[in-house]
Amino acid sequence: MKNKNESIRNIAIIAHVDHGKTTLVDAMLKQSGIFRENEAVMDRVMDSNELERERGITILSKITGVCYGGVKINIVDTPGHSDFGGEVERALKIVDGVMLLVDASEGPLPQTRYVLMKALESHLPPIVVINKIDRPDARVPEVLNEIYDLFIDLDATEDQLDFPVLYCNARAGVAKAKMEDDAQDLRPLFEAIVKNIPVAPGDPDGVLQMLVANLDYSDYLGRLAIGRVFEGTLKYGDEVGIVKLDGSLQKTRITKLYSFEGLKRVDETEGRPGELLAIAGVEGITIGETVTSAENPKPLANIQIDEPTIAMTFTINTSPFAGREGTYVTSRNLRDRLDKELLTNVSIRVEEAGGPDAFKVMGRGELQLAILIEMMRREGYELMVGKPEILTRKIDGKVQEPVELLVIDCPEAFLGVVIEKLGSRKGKMIKMVNHGSGRVRLEFHIPSRGLIGLRSEILTDSRGTAIMNSLFHGYIDWQGEIPTRPTGSLVADRAGKATGHAIFNLQERGEIFVMPGLEVYQGMIIGENARDNDLDVNIVKEKKLTNMRASTADEAIRLVPPRILNLEQAIEFIRDDEFVEVTPQSIRLRKRVLKANQR
Repeated sequence: MKNKNESIRNIAIIAHVDHGKTTLVDAMLKQSGIFRENEAVMDRVMDSNELERERGITILSKITGVCYGGVKINIVDTPGHSDFGGEVERALKIVDGVMLLVDASEGPLPQTRYVLMKALESHLPPIVVINKIDRPDARVPEVLNEIYDLFIDLDATEDQLDFPVLYCNARAGVAKAKMEDDAQDLRPLFEAIVKNIPVAPGDPDGVLQMLVANLDYSDYLGRLAIGRVFEGTLKYGDEVGIVKLDGSLQKTRITKLYSFEGLKRVDETEGRPGELLAIAGVEGITIGETVTSAENPKPLANIQIDEPTIAMTFTINTSPFAGREGTYVTSRNLRDRLDKELLTNVSIRVEEAGGPDAFKVMGRGELQLAILIEMMRREGYELMVGKPEILTRKIDGKVQEPVELLVIDCPEAFLGVVIEKLGSRKGKMIKMVNHGSGRVRLEFHIPSRGLIGLRSEILTDSRGTAIMNSLFHGYIDWQGEIPTRPTGSLVADRAGKATGHAIFNLQERGEIFVMPGLEVYQGMIIGENARDNDLDVNIVKEKKLTNMRASTADEAIRLVPPRILNLEQAIEFIRDDEFVEVTPQSIRLRKRVLKANQR
């Protein structure tokens, strides 16, 4: 029997952070005629979440559909950052081919490698797109050679090495099959997808099998399961069985069925093999489960998700300023918000941490947890978070810790500083490549805890010119102590408003984090001490006025601008006995125990 779904292609886009995949999807959407002539469309449409737009990174894997010449192309946009590696593996399960997007100047970077390795293991045919060919420092032939080297390095088969290559300028919306072609639009790219990506297999009359690869949540319909139909036909209103991860069967009725077109969800009445759909009416479903026939269940293989490697304690805000700025301040609010996050974010886990007010939140990396905290803060939550700790495991009585593959790209001048910095953090160099362009690429194996706080130090040492990327590599025996920051904290010893006079006198003690006029409380960290111990200081001291000294005499003092920490820097800065207090308007550092005589 001939397969009916000639008209569908499912493709995932693989690229490193900032190589332009979201911009390319924009251009594909605009040129496929999804939007009306007069419809206002913003840039980077796929980054729908406010944080994604600010940071220019894709956090959640998303699906969109475009039509070209009667063929529907479903595009799955995957995150390029390794902290969201859990999102990537699931995206590859529901597609039939991948589009590898590489920057014409930077070439393939480590996270490209990670996703490409997963794609080649799944025998997905690749299409290579070299983007940003208009860059003044583009080196297209060399980058193409690097891509071939990468494929060979990953043991690609003969067929996989025979991939089509397109040259593209996503911002201008142009793709060419050869560099010298004179193309005006993305037509060569659409044609390459239709020609090279295989048609979705599956028999519409077989037993229903749909794999759940992503979750969404709607306030009206409850939990939505997003997945792909592999066999059979899914009809609106059908009774189906859900095979849970433990093998049990739960029956339910499909109350809504959507497909994806552009940025919209379109109502459907039936789903055939190869279609990517969202279904409602599925309470309690999680990623990796199979929607199948209720009478004759046939489950598909489960999806494995990366283990978390880092944990942080989230607790309610107990500082003297608690409840001033946030709307949600109680432990019940905090618990509800974390439970809601667990509904759609599968790569984090939450446990109670010694008491009703504290939760241990485990994830894949510092960035992933910092983004969760930032999202909660914007929604009006107040909370305190502790220092990130690494999750170890015991094997044959030996403690093992996670180790990462770290790639640093830096100018030759800073080579010594970088190698010295990583040596003290137990990093082992495994490879060093000099492109001859003045920059060097270094590869290290480094314990995950050696990465905490590393990014800001490397950026300072290399004057902002180094590029750092890391990937989970496996486990290694415990590597012993890694020195943390060598300095202590300057701690306010009383409440009040910081004054210029007091800050001026404290400047030589270390670096100050607060502006004059800012309210402080006892136990709040207001700076970094130059020595290794903590120092209690009076930052609210005022200058005594006499009839000889007018109050305007203060205006002549010179203050060094304070170092204002953002959320990631604050999390990296604190020690074990300190907290970061996060509210919708401020980020403060504080001691766990506020009173000086109790510490």
